[in-house]
Amino acid sequence: MLKNKDRSSKQGNSAVIAVALQDHILQDLQLGTLSVADPAKTKVQKRENRSSSLKRNARAVVDTGRRKAPQGPKVEDPEKEYVLDPKPPPLTLAQKLGLFAPPPPPLSSEEWETVKQRSVLQGDSTQPCPICKEEFELRPQVLLSCSHVFHRACLQAFEKFTSKKTCPLCRRSQYQTRVIHTGAQLFKAKCVTRIQACWRGHVVRKWYRDLRRTVPPKDAKLRRKFFEEKTVDRQAAALPQQPWPPKRLCRSRQGPSRHRPLLTVC
Repeated sequence: MLKNKDRSSKQGNSAVIAVALQDHILQDLQLGTLSVADPAKTKVQKRENRSSSLKRNARAVVDTGRRKAPQGPKVEDPEKEYVLDPKPPPLTLAQKLGLFAPPPPPLSSEEWETVKQRSVLQGDSTQPCPICKEEFELRPQVLLSCSHVFHRACLQAFEKFTSKKTCPLCRRSQYQTRVIHTGAQLFKAKCVTRIQACWRGHVVRKWYRDLRRTVPPKDAKLRRKFFEEKTVDRQAAALPQQPWPPKRLCRSRQGPSRHRPLLTVC
């Protein structure tokens, strides 16, 4: 009897372990729990539920004129950094049984700053995205808790393609994601530098042309040519200006005499 009970208990434990492993694998392969999954659908559902609840609890309100004017929507900072997955996923049965390690707790703001400084020292934002091999420019950029940086759309496509939440570079699983704008800031600084260099080049070229017109060169041949051009310009300025188009003399076909044709201004 005792042997039968031990066998049944072992079979029950193995069945629970098998179910726990199967549940863990299924939840691990779900794309809805990925860090860069678009939460727009869930937000729409919440808004619809709220609107339906408000319609049910609606009451007639008399306007007394003392209500304050509604304020406009608050303008959020476009360069504000935020975490995409602030709450860790719930523990699976396999994690509760100790078969798998639980996910790490969410990083604090100080820990995120440390990870960001490590990424800046590595120069990840100055290099192209490791997935698409294109510059970050002004497109959304995400920083992983392993200090690697990708385009947000590229990481989302990679997670959907592999059906796993692993870093494309270090293969670390259960990472956390934070939206940053370091690549956009570097791209803006690069654009400003190019615009300033172009404007400074234009100003210097204009100043050099004016300098060539006013200051004679030191070389004897160039100096002689410079003064010859100045003399020609002064002579041309001293001559009276002719009307445009200049008048010219032409012979008329019919004149009073065959030997002396008539000259007219045309």
